[in-house]
Amino acid sequence: MNNSMKANKQKVAIAMARACINRNELQELAGVGMSQVKAMISGKNVKPSTFGKICKALGVDVMELLETESEV
Repeated sequence: MNNSMKANKQKVAIAMARACINRNELQELAGVGMSQVKAMISGKNVKPSTFGKICKALGVDVMELLETESEV
């Protein structure tokens, strides 16, 4: 089992726009490192706990931002 999660870049951008926050604000709200925020924004794999923290900071469900097989 893969121990990482990948976000859909466009969905992350939309969630950030809806929340009216930038990368710095997202990093502060989520309590994670900037490299982790940048990785998620760019659609790279991040730890499930990091994915969850960023989704929580954006006020969205994890499933809303998760990259699905059909989107790849």
